[in-house]
Amino acid sequence: MRTQRWRSLGRVFVATGESQIHYSHASYPTPLVLSDNVVRVFYSPRDAEGRSSVFSLDVAFTAEGFELVGPPQGPWLEPGPAGAFDDAGTSVSCVVRKPHGGLECWYLGWSLGVSVPFRTAIGVADAEPGEAHFRRRSFAPILDRASVDPLSLGYPWIVDHGNERWIWYGTHRYPPTGGRKIDHVIRRARSRDGGLNWIRDPDICLEHEGLDEWGLSRPSVLRDANGWHMWFARRLDTYRLGYAHSHSGERWVRYDDAVFFSTPAGDWESDSRTYPAVFDCAGRRWMLYNGSGYGRSGFGLAVLES
Repeated sequence: MRTQRWRSLGRVFVATGESQIHYSHASYPTPLVLSDNVVRVFYSPRDAEGRSSVFSLDVAFTAEGFELVGPPQGPWLEPGPAGAFDDAGTSVSCVVRKPHGGLECWYLGWSLGVSVPFRTAIGVADAEPGEAHFRRRSFAPILDRASVDPLSLGYPWIVDHGNERWIWYGTHRYPPTGGRKIDHVIRRARSRDGGLNWIRDPDICLEHEGLDEWGLSRPSVLRDANGWHMWFARRLDTYRLGYAHSHSGERWVRYDDAVFFSTPAGDWESDSRTYPAVFDCAGRRWMLYNGSGYGRSGFGLAVLES
C-alpha cells in the first residue's frame, strides 16, 4: 500500500470557555464541503457539566493554509430530555446531505451508567435547507444494543452505495475484564430503505490487534479510483491513527504503518493524533483530527502530500 505522508497545517480551533454550553473541548471534527475552498466543520464542545452538543465552524483554504470564516455557530443539537438515550450529551460523527436538500447529522448519544460510567447509542437528526439547527428524527436511537452489539455503540460513518446505505460504527463486544478497559471494534451495517432499518454484518469489519491495542473507533471512509479507504482511531497507551484498504468495501486489510506525518507534533497534539475525518476538496485530500485530551486541546487540519 502506497505510503501516506500527511503535513499538519496546525491547530484550527480550541474551545476557551466561550459560553456555558461551549465551555471546553472541540471533539470529533466532521467535514461538510461547502465550496471549492470552504469546509464547514461540525464538532462537539462540552458544557460546564461535561455534556456535549454540536456546533460548527467554517474554514477557508488559503495559499498559506487556512483561515476561520466567522465565529462558531450553534448549538445545532443539544443533549436530549431526561431519560433519553442522549440526555448526557450528543457528539457529532458524520454529516451528510439529504437527497432533496438539507442535512443529516449522525451522532453518539450519551447516557450515564451505574455499574459503568456511561453507554452510547447512535442517533440521527435532520436540518431542512437554510436551517441552522438539527431536529431529532426520533427520541429513540437509530442503532442500539442487539445480540451482536450487546453493550455500547457509536462513531457512525455513512456512505451511500448503489441502492444501499452503509454505516460503519464502533461497538463494545465484551464488558471490561482482566484489566482491559475496553474491547472496541468496528462493524458495518446495511440499509435498503435510506437508514430506517439496518442489517448488521455478523462478522467484525476491523478487529484490534495484540494485547497493547485495546480498541478501534471513529471510522472515516472514502472511495476513489484506487478502492475504499478507512482511517480510524487506535487505542493503545495513547490514541493513534490507523488505516485500512479494501477493493470492495467488504473485506479490509490494515496498513497502519503507511500513515505518518512529515511535521513534528505541536504541544497541543504531543500525546495523541486521533479521531480522524478525511475528505476531498479543491483537488486535494485533507484530514481533520483531534489532539491530546479527547478534544480538550482542540482539532487540527492536515493535507496529504503523497
